Amino acid sequence: MSSLFSARPGRRALVAAVTAGLLLPLAACSGGGSDAGDGGKDGGDAAGGNRSVKMTVLAAASLTDVFKTAGAAYEKAHPGTKITFSFAGSQELVAQVAQGSPADVLVTADTASMDKVKADTETPSVIAKNRLVIATVPGNPHKVAALKDLADPKLKVVLAAPEVPAGKYSRKVLDAQKITVKPVSLEPSVRAVLSKVQLGEADAGLVYKSDAQSAAGKVDAVAIPDAQNAVAAYPAAALKQSPNAKDAAAFVAWLSTPEAQKILRDAGFQQP
Repeated sequence: MSSLFSARPGRRALVAAVTAGLLLPLAACSGGGSDAGDGGKDGGDAAGGNRSVKMTVLAAASLTDVFKTAGAAYEKAHPGTKITFSFAGSQELVAQVAQGSPADVLVTADTASMDKVKADTETPSVIAKNRLVIATVPGNPHKVAALKDLADPKLKVVLAAPEVPAGKYSRKVLDAQKITVKPVSLEPSVRAVLSKVQLGEADAGLVYKSDAQSAAGKVDAVAIPDAQNAVAAYPAAALKQSPNAKDAAAFVAWLSTPEAQKILRDAGFQQP
């Protein structure tokens, strides 16, 4: 009996066609399989294909409002990417990183905090700057006009705690002007200071310009002259422990793009 491979030419062509038809589905199954779940350290750009990427960004409390806007813009430009933000005082975020909490990106409100975990981060880049203002209750009934007015013992003043970047900046500007302030409370984040003023639990507090802008109508803002002020720098870095290394690096890089910088400036932040 003749084998299939010794059959007549017409028969050979039929066999070849059938064999090719059987092999095509197998090739389709194996050809793109390695990219299906490639969201880890060797993954491609988050915008590619149908990849699903979930990232966690640890960010300073003063970035709460602006990063929600920035995150939505980034997700729109990178289909399949979902960003979850965790906002807190920079000192709390640094502690989380040091303890190995799962996250992809860290953004602090000062370089000193970022430096504490430099062994856990890729090279950071400053993505924005900020300045302090005096937040008062609406209408500024106590007529606070300058830093020296915060020394009034009748004024209920709140400040961020010394370990918080906003607290360090506040202490720096007050000490430089030789102004002694006895705060009624020291808060764990600059947003907590803002909240105290908003709720009427304090008459005034030192917050960032962006914080006061986010609460426009709920607090008044008294400018502090540049010569008496401090500049806050916001470094961002991908975390080495991130399971989405390339995506984390891409988000950090995006924060310096014109689109992201406009979002930050519109929220009251300054260019880096």
